[in-house]
Amino acid sequence: MSVLIVGSTALDSIKTPKAENPRLLGGSASHAAFAASFFAPVRLVGVVGDDFPKAYLALYKKHKINLEGLQIASGKTFHWSGEYEVNMNNRRTLATELGVFETFSPHLPDSYKNSEFVLLANIAPGLQHHVLDQMRRPKLVVADTMDLWLNIALPDLLKLLPRVDGFVLNESEARQLTQEDNLFSAAKKIRAMGPKFVIIKKGEHGAILSSRQGIFLAPAYPLEKVVDPTGAGDSFVGGMMGYLAGAPGPFEKNLRKAMIYGSIVASYCCEGFGVTATIRATRAGIEKRLRKLEELTKF
Repeated sequence: MSVLIVGSTALDSIKTPKAENPRLLGGSASHAAFAASFFAPVRLVGVVGDDFPKAYLALYKKHKINLEGLQIASGKTFHWSGEYEVNMNNRRTLATELGVFETFSPHLPDSYKNSEFVLLANIAPGLQHHVLDQMRRPKLVVADTMDLWLNIALPDLLKLLPRVDGFVLNESEARQLTQEDNLFSAAKKIRAMGPKFVIIKKGEHGAILSSRQGIFLAPAYPLEKVVDPTGAGDSFVGGMMGYLAGAPGPFEKNLRKAMIYGSIVASYCCEGFGVTATIRATRAGIEKRLRKLEELTKF
């Protein structure tokens, strides 16, 4: 089954202590779409400007990502510039130029409206609502978010939570939303706000799942060298959704394993700038890392 992914499609300029790469293919929808494409067909919804490189459009198509929902508007593509410190948990934004993304209104082609698996990647909650208003009967809806929306669009976000099956956020956002220091308590509080399950991302320390079936701790795949962590969280949730769409059997049975696959695809993301390492990955390589992670966590 196809995965519908709605989010930002951007050009990222990334600087680390060892290298600098301008105008890379990025954005929450892009990272999630490439990650999901290893497991299931992807339908992408986003917007780019007329300056968007044709080579990037060809890259989407090479990975069989359906671009019927990608709008190409007159103007500049959303551009983000950031710099990482030696400790790559620390970064600062140098510039944010919204361009055509400032007036983006996601419009779903008719062929997308019957999508059963929907990922509302990191965009404003109001736009996530707009997407759901156009859907017919999705089987699974998962929404991601960021601290910006907690600060400027909290009422819309709170109204969104009962409309989604799963909600994904990082640990600082979970604490901000619930005023809880303990992440397990925070996850329980968020579930009470509406979603059936909550996933709290902890970066290099993996992720926590809280659902009616209990708690699950998903480890991150260990890397000796991180080149660029930009988009790793989006790759995690994209890989997870792709696996869920492609796996037979009941959803509850597959969710934990889907998180592991998401963790593995996110590890590839961190090994190169932008999506460069993700697109070089193979399903065979992913399966090899899965077996390695099983060895590392079995007792």
